[in-house]
Amino acid sequence: MALWKTKINASDRAAKRAIFLDRDGVVIAERHYLSDPEQVKILPGVVEAMIRAHDAGFLLVGVSNQSGIGRGRFSVSDFESVMTRLDELLEQGGISFDAFLYCPHAPEENCKCRKPQPGLLQEASCHVNYSPNGSWVVGDKLCDVNLGRNLGLGGILVLTGHGLNQADDVAKTWPDDPMVKIVADLPAAIDFILNNDRGQML
Repeated sequence: MALWKTKINASDRAAKRAIFLDRDGVVIAERHYLSDPEQVKILPGVVEAMIRAHDAGFLLVGVSNQSGIGRGRFSVSDFESVMTRLDELLEQGGISFDAFLYCPHAPEENCKCRKPQPGLLQEASCHVNYSPNGSWVVGDKLCDVNLGRNLGLGGILVLTGHGLNQADDVAKTWPDDPMVKIVADLPAAIDFILNNDRGQML
């Protein structure tokens, strides 16, 4: 696993709730093996939603599978160029990630950080002091929801990106779990989280 950035140290403050955000199809438009920073496009309402979450006291942590690196589709340098552009666009809107971690491995490498394996969230705890209680993972794939539920966090599937194709599998896997939700997009996910008391269903 690799750390792209962190703004704070885990020892700097008391534990806070966190929202762990997948990148592609959630924060930015889905592009197949995105490697060109000019193709980075933040989805509608995302900046405002991230600001709302930050103002409510949540940490914002990116967690992303980037198998294109391990598959040789693009380089670490390409990934960093994309992330630099994303950071610029977010900062223009007045928000940024508190930390961003990614898995650079191909699936056949059987690493511990490719979602839904726990490595990215375990590593995140070294950089941000987050409490699982009231924290969520938001993504557009079954593996994102699975990552959250495996570690005691809530899981939200958004229907942007690959979400439409994953919704049935998520609904069948967790038919009665109150800590699993399917919503339209990231703004709707943030609304849902903020309308709940520390992540507990009303």
